[in-house]
Amino acid sequence: MRVKSNALLIASVMAAFGIMTVPGNVSAESNQVTITPINEKISLEKTTTTMSVPQENELPWGTVRGEATDYVERFPIIIQFYKGEDPVHFAQVDVKGDGSYEYKFRVRNLDFNTGEFINIFEGNYTVKIYRVIPNVNDLT
Repeated sequence: MRVKSNALLIASVMAAFGIMTVPGNVSAESNQVTITPINEKISLEKTTTTMSVPQENELPWGTVRGEATDYVERFPIIIQFYKGEDPVHFAQVDVKGDGSYEYKFRVRNLDFNTGEFINIFEGNYTVKIYRVIPNVNDLT
């Protein structure tokens, strides 16, 4: 059972480090992983991280992705972006057959009326990623 617990911890850390963005100058840091039991069989894993998008960013896309890990079928990944305490963007993505996931989002857009680029994301954001995982320990 201890091996399975260690594997879950490693998988959670890998998922947190799997948060990446396409622009090279956008960064994300892993902060915290919490696991909350839902019932005897499943738990909710929340990964909280910080994403920083510099003002001089020139690339249009960002990506949140997680590596293949334990997961419970039929439960999507929920991704939430916050600027301070204010919710900015929410997304839901399905888990692939190998347990990985990926969500692409616009960081920068072109305003066709003015011909100018607009930064959709700029500055620091808190990103919360929720996924349902199987329990590794019996609940009593």
